[in-house]
Amino acid sequence: VQLQASGGGSVQVGDSLRLACTASGRTFSSYGMGWFRQAPGQEREFVATISWSDGSIAYGESVEGRFTISRDNAKRTVYLQMNNLKPEDTAVYYCASGSFGDSYYAYHQLRRFQRGYDSWGQGTQVTVSS
Repeated sequence: VQLQASGGGSVQVGDSLRLACTASGRTFSSYGMGWFRQAPGQEREFVATISWSDGSIAYGESVEGRFTISRDNAKRTVYLQMNNLKPEDTAVYYCASGSFGDSYYAYHQLRRFQRGYDSWGQGTQVTVSS
């Protein structure tokens, strides 16, 4: 699965951005998609995830209530709507795809962890200035 992320940019505190990630290739093998982010000098952090089949969703604590993940199965595209952005949201945002062994159980066990994902996009920079 190849992933192409887009939509990053530089915004002010309180602004919104929408990221998109389009999957191509062996997309039938993808069970769920995730967004992670990495700020300079920090570990990569889980942001959000959604499954292709039933739309099951989970968010990281730091973005719950401000970010919304959604999917368009026909376009094989996942979106991350980011509202009320804060300086601490500044990071490179990565989208990822995981097969999770085509298992509902495995997806729910591993969806918040990088090791659950098989393919990664190139990353898109989000910068929030105060």
